[in-house]
Amino acid sequence: MNGPEIHVEVAPELRLFVPHARRLGATLLPTDGVSTLGHVVESLGVPLTEVGALVVDGREVPTSHVPAAGERVDVRAVERPQQVPGAPLRFLLDVHLGTLARRLRLLGVDTAYESTDIGDPALAARSAAERRVMLSRDRGLLRRRELWAGAYVYSTRPDDQLRDVLDRFHPDLRPWTRCTACNGVLRDATKEQVADQLKHGTQRSYDVFAQCAQCGRAYWKGAHHDQLEAIVERALAEFTDRG
Repeated sequence: MNGPEIHVEVAPELRLFVPHARRLGATLLPTDGVSTLGHVVESLGVPLTEVGALVVDGREVPTSHVPAAGERVDVRAVERPQQVPGAPLRFLLDVHLGTLARRLRLLGVDTAYESTDIGDPALAARSAAERRVMLSRDRGLLRRRELWAGAYVYSTRPDDQLRDVLDRFHPDLRPWTRCTACNGVLRDATKEQVADQLKHGTQRSYDVFAQCAQCGRAYWKGAHHDQLEAIVERALAEFTDRG
């Protein structure tokens, strides 16, 4: 790029996307005089899904703004909680986020998940068709224009991933209402209705069951329930009383 030079300052929380040489303070950036500001920001490595506002010389501009020489650009992070207008809040996760998907479902959040790698074009198309927020650590996927909406998952640790998604979007939490395997809705079930999925010890020890209306999987308070209960209690304590 040999055109007008602009001063760009990226919000501290977004600097992890920027090359090391440009992470400290404002950077002088050459442009080609025709590319949009959105394209310029993406060329720095910042997915537009993570940008809350682009402010040029004190005024907010759209991503379609074409920078002029000498402009000072502030690239701000998404404000939290982030609003996603136009559809009920629900998510789509790629193949690398299986644990996060199960934990969101545990909390009753509508979460679709692809357990195999179907490719970025197919994921983006599903996001658009079902109006789901695409959650991914793949910056290339988040740059696809056909996405309905998207968000970068910043951590590799499931505990931190879950906390970040809940903090960013504040979804309604309805624990124990979704199947962690397929995202279907759970309904109460009798022991007789799920007997074919129970071992003799389970039949003797438990009397309260639920069953997925979609895949038929049975649920009860088994050996791992305390671990799941801890995840639910932490999420409810931290996020249900927030405005």
